[in-house]
Amino acid sequence: MSSNPINTKSRILDVTWNLLENGDKTVRMSDIAKAAGISRQALYLHFPNRAELLVATTRHIDVVKNVDARLERSRSATSGVERLHAFIEGWGGYIPQIHGMSVALRAMRSTDKEAAAAWNDRMKAVRHGCEAAVQAISQDGSLTRDLTEEAATDLLWTLLSVENWERLVRDCGWTQSAYEKTIKQTAEAALLSQS
Repeated sequence: MSSNPINTKSRILDVTWNLLENGDKTVRMSDIAKAAGISRQALYLHFPNRAELLVATTRHIDVVKNVDARLERSRSATSGVERLHAFIEGWGGYIPQIHGMSVALRAMRSTDKEAAAAWNDRMKAVRHGCEAAVQAISQDGSLTRDLTEEAATDLLWTLLSVENWERLVRDCGWTQSAYEKTIKQTAEAALLSQS
């Protein structure tokens, strides 16, 4: 095993990321260990199971891609609408960055409980951001009376799904800016009171 466990752990995460993004749907712990240049035993010292490794890999991507900086405007917004717009820009703009990993995890999740756990972990984080935006709108008194906070969160979370981004940007040819602008307008029309 490497004398620097931090570098080894980062190498393992980078290798896992690369294997998954390149379409390897059956990536095993032994494949990851081999690609990282370590033994399987050394891999298990860093990650006791595959589920922890896949969740750690998605979080590693967030660190490398600096998702916290992308979401800072949303977290520091002073109004609900500002928070909504900033979250849509932050998450919506992040989707193209993590799209390859999302494709891999979604393709694996029906037959791979660890991949499903990793994907669900990331989607819980997105839902949390949606919930925070909805709560800020509600606190401003701007949430439509037609929706509870939970229903509004459900709706926003669905609007911001990777699958919807794929349909609009990849399949229909929308630009990223058109996607973000339209999602903002749609979210406002659905979530904000019109009075």
